[in-house]
Amino acid sequence: MFRLPFSFIITGMVGFVLFHILSLFSLYEWINVGLRGPSGWFHTHLFILGWATMLAMGAVYQLIHVILQSKIYSETLGFIHYAFFTIGLCGLLYGFWSGKVLMIGGFATVAFIGILLFAWNMAVTLFRAKHWDAITISAACAVLYLVLTGMFGMAMGLNFITGNLASFHERLLGAHIWLGTIGWFGMLITGFSYKMLPMFYLSHHFPIKLQKATLIIWNIGVISGVASFLLGGNVWTKWASLLIITMAITIYNIHLLQIKKHRVKQNPGLGIKWSVYASQALMVFAIGLTLYTLLVPDQLLQSKSVTLAGWIYLGGWVSFTILCYASKIVPFLWWTHKYGPHAGKPGTPLMADLLNEKKVEYGLILVALFIMFIFAGIAYNAGLFIAIGGSAFSLFSILYMILISRVFAH
Repeated sequence: MFRLPFSFIITGMVGFVLFHILSLFSLYEWINVGLRGPSGWFHTHLFILGWATMLAMGAVYQLIHVILQSKIYSETLGFIHYAFFTIGLCGLLYGFWSGKVLMIGGFATVAFIGILLFAWNMAVTLFRAKHWDAITISAACAVLYLVLTGMFGMAMGLNFITGNLASFHERLLGAHIWLGTIGWFGMLITGFSYKMLPMFYLSHHFPIKLQKATLIIWNIGVISGVASFLLGGNVWTKWASLLIITMAITIYNIHLLQIKKHRVKQNPGLGIKWSVYASQALMVFAIGLTLYTLLVPDQLLQSKSVTLAGWIYLGGWVSFTILCYASKIVPFLWWTHKYGPHAGKPGTPLMADLLNEKKVEYGLILVALFIMFIFAGIAYNAGLFIAIGGSAFSLFSILYMILISRVFAH
């Protein structure tokens, strides 16, 4: 039961460390050159697929078992998915690194087959369980958006070879980014948070209407954003999608406060507390960005605005939230795997003994601090801030992941 999620989680941790090691040598260059081009594509896909998506898939395989109280449809299919996705990702990254278009297309296809296998495994599991609530519907929507993200990525890859899509390539790129970030990660994190936070806060009898409201409004924001990009909508249609997502983020944060209000446990763990802080920070940023671009709409799609939003959303919320949850998920899985059968016996360590909570908090504080350094550096074109903040961000991210990985030494 644990080998499958561990395969993804450990591979994702390796991808995370690799990303930050490489960033120590190239952060200033690829941020300032931009995300377009081989270097930007390589780093972006290593971060999003090699770290965040890889670990998220592992968490899905484990958490869906907890949510449904039943096994995944096929563990064997999960390992086949892992093989296709990992091999495809490694080849894709090498293709970006070397600038070999045919290699990019070929290995992207292999990785996409892995995504389709994941989607099939999840779909059969969910339909067999027939357990439909905001958590499972969010998970289903997230996987659907991941498949669509892969489809649009494949279409862009084919266009590099054939050139048949011409100007439509830019529309596909916008939809690809929106689906992958707002759709896949947004639906996944919000949906699983409805299970994770009550579990660690020991919250009971809290209202769930806002879960449904968040689910509906977030999906409207995803669909409207994709439609705006694909149909060539103007800046106001994209701003409207941003407004809808901001509304969903705000409602989501109100619901998190409801869960916290109905808690029995005062301290759910410092990682869980910081995940809530990250969601609150995202809400403040989203509201600020929405109001700012209402007054200055021409700035909405400027490269600096997109880069800043990307850093806050992907680095400051998606990745940071995963880091927060990892401080709970990894010790829980490892303790259950290694010590579960010996629980209560003399000499058996407690789960809390596997990871120092204060060190987790210090690590998260330093990672968050230097995310803001990078944000300030990009906002004010301050190369020194980007260099110092980016280097410190990567260094402390590596140290944090080493701290998490030391769980396996127990």
